[in-house]
Amino acid sequence: MDLNLIRTFMEVSATGSFAAASDRLFVTQSAVSLRIQRLEDQLGRPLFTRSKAGAELTPAGVEFEPFAQLLLRNWEQARQHVAIPEGFTRSLTIGAQTALWPRLGFRWIDALRAEIPDLAIHGELGMPASLTRAMSEGVMQIALSYQPTLRNGLRIEKVTDEELILVASWADPTLDQLVGHYAYVDWSPEFLTFHQLHLPHLTNPGLTLDMGVLSALYIINRRCAAYLPARYVKRFIDEGTLHLVPDAPVFGYPIWSVWREDLDQDIVDVAQRTLKILVDHFDDGVAEVIEKI
Repeated sequence: MDLNLIRTFMEVSATGSFAAASDRLFVTQSAVSLRIQRLEDQLGRPLFTRSKAGAELTPAGVEFEPFAQLLLRNWEQARQHVAIPEGFTRSLTIGAQTALWPRLGFRWIDALRAEIPDLAIHGELGMPASLTRAMSEGVMQIALSYQPTLRNGLRIEKVTDEELILVASWADPTLDQLVGHYAYVDWSPEFLTFHQLHLPHLTNPGLTLDMGVLSALYIINRRCAAYLPARYVKRFIDEGTLHLVPDAPVFGYPIWSVWREDLDQDIVDVAQRTLKILVDHFDDGVAEVIEKI
């Protein structure tokens, strides 16, 4: 069976929409429809009820879904087992959003390698939707994300609260200097609500960046300000490339870890313990930044 058909089925099921599934899979909506039609032809049963409101699983679709998950998981486990390098006995794939790699993800890999020398580790970069898809398919076993999605076979735990802080590229910035020199970074719907409440005059500045921490590379080279994660920008602040805007409100942005429920428990135990140690250490560094605001 073509695994692309299974992956497409899982995305339509998760999103309830052929259009949304096409966006996540980076294919056209007609390609999604064709894949689902091929799968339905092979199974001899309709899997979705289509309507203007979206796509809903039929009884056959509900019955097929756990088998689809199992097919993807078994394939991925087989692929990873065959690909384990010589000298290692197990493998683990960890994914994270860009901002969570430099000061957390990389050090977590170091800690895991020290604790479990026979564990081959693969790190991946991803956005929330791609991380969720990889976790659901069994391609990835652990993920760090700001916006996780709970699906069958996954468990979500809060790691800590990130702090989004307002920084500018020029020295001694003030709130009244930001008009005309501000980029709104689209972190989440909750951040928009916070922004409208505390900084309504900057909520629609004419420049919106939906790039996460990559927005830092934009503002550093221009007279510009934006909200960015404290962990990520600490090094820029320390070297004098970015500067805190005094009296600016701080937005709490939770970091979550996502775990596959079938991950070996001994790996889970070590990963949770080492992650907690790292978070306790880095929370101290963030506190230093927040105290300066």
